[in-house]
Amino acid sequence: MVDDSLPFEREDNRPLRVLFLDLNAYFASCEQQENPNLRGRPIIVAPVETDATCAIAASYEAKRYGIRTGTNVGDARRMCPDLVVVPARPPVYVHYHNAIIEAAESVLPVDKVSSIDEMRFRLLGKERDPGQARELALRMKRTIREQVGEVMTCSVGIAPNAFLAKLASDMQKPDGLVILQRDDLPGRVQHLALTEIAGINVRMKARLNGAGIFDVGDLFATSRQELRAAFGSVIGERWWYLLRGYELDEQEAPPKTLSHSHVLPPELRTDQGCREVLLRLIQKATARLRANELCASFMSVHVRGFDRSWRAHTRLDATNDTVTVNDEFLRLWADRDFDRPRQVGVGFADLSPAKNVTPSLFDDSGQRDLLNRAVDTVNRKFGKNSIFLAGMEGARDTASEKIAFNKTWLFSEGKGDNEVDD
Repeated sequence: MVDDSLPFEREDNRPLRVLFLDLNAYFASCEQQENPNLRGRPIIVAPVETDATCAIAASYEAKRYGIRTGTNVGDARRMCPDLVVVPARPPVYVHYHNAIIEAAESVLPVDKVSSIDEMRFRLLGKERDPGQARELALRMKRTIREQVGEVMTCSVGIAPNAFLAKLASDMQKPDGLVILQRDDLPGRVQHLALTEIAGINVRMKARLNGAGIFDVGDLFATSRQELRAAFGSVIGERWWYLLRGYELDEQEAPPKTLSHSHVLPPELRTDQGCREVLLRLIQKATARLRANELCASFMSVHVRGFDRSWRAHTRLDATNDTVTVNDEFLRLWADRDFDRPRQVGVGFADLSPAKNVTPSLFDDSGQRDLLNRAVDTVNRKFGKNSIFLAGMEGARDTASEKIAFNKTWLFSEGKGDNEVDD
């Protein structure tokens, strides 16, 4: 079977087409831009101020101590006694994201926003000349510093396609600028480790190693058919083309899961506290399902403990009804078994468009739908948690929206939610 998204080799001379911009240590840089006292100091951004959680961003000063995204906060403090831990402020990061887009678009129109700290731009006509492309990149860097903030540096990659432009942006950090032309390949990248390419994690690396592929040079030396076999799908053949600078049609899959988790503050590290926060997460997640006109057919819940953790899951008749999901959760909760809880979470999978779900003739789902819509409308008009389930009374102000690197916006549960304080 022929994959129509793959090109004919003879069709493309592969000029420079894409400029890819990656903000450096983004969340940490936003905090240093906001607070001059943090500049030049090792800082990490964490969900809450507790040693039990992990860093979600580290400044370059902190990275020199070996601290990375995912490093346990307690371990990070031991690695760097002078470390400053800053609680995450997602609305601030979205605010800077929008300001950076505005500044960058004064140089080139944004082609695609890839994540909260990454975006790409198309190069057309004379912009594809390496000298012109470099000048555009330098102007964009300068404009961001001048219009957004002196701490907001970025690394830029320029290449014949977005895949290589992203790789180029990772080759020189911080504040880098790398241009990869067709004739530079594979020479300038063949020394790179496999995990330096976005999309290759430890498990995929092991799989490729099993096929005799140990670095990027080996990737180039492998045929299309062998790469397809190594990846176990047509993705391997697509990579053969992408590595050589061909442009392919993008293939974006619809969302498959929706999940929320929360690191518990000390006062909620109890059985009752876990229950209330989980109910809070369920209300938030089901409101999000409804806002996106989705239903879920699978739910999982977990409590991670310092000594013992608990996880449970269940199938659902496709739903986004908060009360229905709460009932299923409470049924699972009866068999809980954990000790010294530190984090809770809920996840939904097997998502489907709500319009494709046929309601049952034997329940009151129609009335529940009206109730959910009424609750969502009141909260949007008067503020988050203007109406909430009594079971989450003690936790209704917890679990504020987080901003992951692959997100560019914050879900609002009501009027005034996630707004930046003046």
